[in-house]
Amino acid sequence: MRNSLSTASTPGSMRWLAIVSLLLLPTFVGAAPKKVRTDKEGYAGSEACLVCHEDLGKALLQSRHGKVETDTARGWKGQSCESCHGPGLKHGEAAEAKFILNFAKATPREADASCLSCHKNQATHAGRISGSHSKVQVACVSCHSVHHSVSDPSLPLFRDLTTNSPAAIAKLAIVTTRSTRINELCSSCHASAWAAFQRPHAHALPQGAMACTDCHNPHGTSRPFGLNTTARTTNAEPGCFKCHADKRGPFAFEHAPVRMEGCSACHENHGSANPRMLNRAEVSHLCLECHANTPAVSNKSGTIGTLPPGFHDLRLPLYRNCTSCHSKVHGSHINRDLLR
Repeated sequence: MRNSLSTASTPGSMRWLAIVSLLLLPTFVGAAPKKVRTDKEGYAGSEACLVCHEDLGKALLQSRHGKVETDTARGWKGQSCESCHGPGLKHGEAAEAKFILNFAKATPREADASCLSCHKNQATHAGRISGSHSKVQVACVSCHSVHHSVSDPSLPLFRDLTTNSPAAIAKLAIVTTRSTRINELCSSCHASAWAAFQRPHAHALPQGAMACTDCHNPHGTSRPFGLNTTARTTNAEPGCFKCHADKRGPFAFEHAPVRMEGCSACHENHGSANPRMLNRAEVSHLCLECHANTPAVSNKSGTIGTLPPGFHDLRLPLYRNCTSCHSKVHGSHINRDLLR
């Protein structure tokens, strides 16, 4: 009986092993370098582009995108301009804009397709397609510039759209920081959100202590409003608790809205005219949205509450401030009624 060794040594088997070895060779020695694109495919090279666009070319080389020009691993060495704008040979010969991708005139879908050809595998773009910016046709180039002369790691290729934005006009921040630049850019479109931060009680965005991206992912997420995380403890995510960790718990006695609805059940997200950024001006009005039980039939005193003893008489000032007694409104480790 022929064993497996003798079977593998037959001429046919040897030829098959040789073919498999050649196919697997790049896996072991590293992937073969990408073929350089030639003029037959419509590519002219970066040097041809610089004849007319020298200023843009120099700005590109100083930006993050400049590494595409010299990095052989990306397969666009000497052709960085065409890696985004497409083949430029016909554009150069005819000197007509219609033969090249112009991001300023391209549709959001065309611009995003070009950007995501390189950036689609990055973690920040995981929810790009399902994000709110994508759904309303806000392209990458609405916030970012393809060419940028300043290489700032904290502000990657930001467009200079902040001159006339509400945040830039206000100039409330003492110094220009990364947070203020981000807020200026976001406020150029989200003027209503910026107006909410001007209320008496609000998060410290106008002062530059926070940035919109601390809570939102501008590239898109599957969560509502492009939030980085949610504020609900059921999802085991930080959300608001990233800064307000003392309110997180877990608590032995939980307040249901904190767990089920999140912080927005009682608080305004951006800013409020009410203390502690509450949804209502009076604490009792906020609490009574959930706890306004009608008096029991046997209760003739006019007090509220069906759970005995229902002794809260709202005619008395003492009972109009619920937190004077129920101080642990987010949750308690000691008292079921959140008294302490």
